[in-house]
Amino acid sequence: MISTWEQVLLGIAALALVLFCRPGIKATLERSRQAEQRDWKAVLIPVGMVVLFVVLLIVMSKS
Repeated sequence: MISTWEQVLLGIAALALVLFCRPGIKATLERSRQAEQRDWKAVLIPVGMVVLFVVLLIVMSKS
């Protein structure tokens, strides 16, 4: 079990990480809003392949 001071330290580290990455996240979201074309195939094909792979693993584990 994690002690209280470790939980506080982990919370501070997570907050520092969010604050450190905030400018990059904000810039990325702005660029995505200004993009002319959204390439959904680049997202859907890998996600679909991962889903099929997981289904294959589930089917193979039941045999």
